[in-house]
Amino acid sequence: MADIKKFEDNSIRTVWDEETEEWYFSIVDIVGVLTEQSDYDGARNYWKVLKKRLSDEGAELVTDCNQLKMRSPKDGKNYKTDVADTEQLLRIIQSIPSKKAEPFKLWLAQVGRERIEEIIDPELTIERALETYAKKGYSSDWINQRLQTIRARKELTNAWQAHGVKQGQEYAILTDEVTRAWSGMSTRQYKNLKGLKKENLRDNMSTLELALNMLAEATTTELTNSQNPQGLEENKAVAKTGGSIAGDARKRIEAETGKSVITSADAQALNEVVTGAIKNIANKEEK
Repeated sequence: MADIKKFEDNSIRTVWDEETEEWYFSIVDIVGVLTEQSDYDGARNYWKVLKKRLSDEGAELVTDCNQLKMRSPKDGKNYKTDVADTEQLLRIIQSIPSKKAEPFKLWLAQVGRERIEEIIDPELTIERALETYAKKGYSSDWINQRLQTIRARKELTNAWQAHGVKQGQEYAILTDEVTRAWSGMSTRQYKNLKGLKKENLRDNMSTLELALNMLAEATTTELTNSQNPQGLEENKAVAKTGGSIAGDARKRIEAETGKSVITSADAQALNEVVTGAIKNIANKEEK
């Protein structure tokens, strides 16, 4: 899915790849903005020279960039264009001597320092997560619930690993089984409902959605440990059963309340609801 994003009033061509769930950015457009090139040809030539230098330095990460068809700003026709994912893009930015690139470089240095600190002291990871969620406007109750889901998820992946499931694609397949069984949708369908791309699905769930998702994963963990399935196929059956138990709870709640547990609202919309409720309570107390 092609898109145009803006950076300081400059157009950046982007493409969202559904299969890899990655944003890809036109390298020429990014280079043009950061180096303040006056025209498209200037940016293209700059990238050509930079790409050659990076290749000579052995930087395979950026010299093996993909090519995707994008609409040319010159004649409006679609041409294969060098694109970069986020990791490749950040590496390219590091190689551009530009005052506009400097803030990105400082940010990368800060992120790197924080990551090293977290390796030395893992507790900092939790503290920074709490701080990040609070800055985004999440309520303390939601944050506590979210931290519990992280623990439940870790226990589930530990159980999968101990029962012959390979990390990566097989984890994703089993997660889809659990999610589909309790919510009626695959993980990707659920994210599409909320209008999400790279964002974390759990970070955009309501408290009740989080609770049911955690019930599904915690139940799957218990069943996995008790039934001792081995390999992907046997674990798929257990994942479906564990998710279905939470799915039954969802259906019961919906029957009693008369409304769907699954919401299309993302984090911003959910936070606005919470903020609105707090303001209403405050107004009533003042009156």
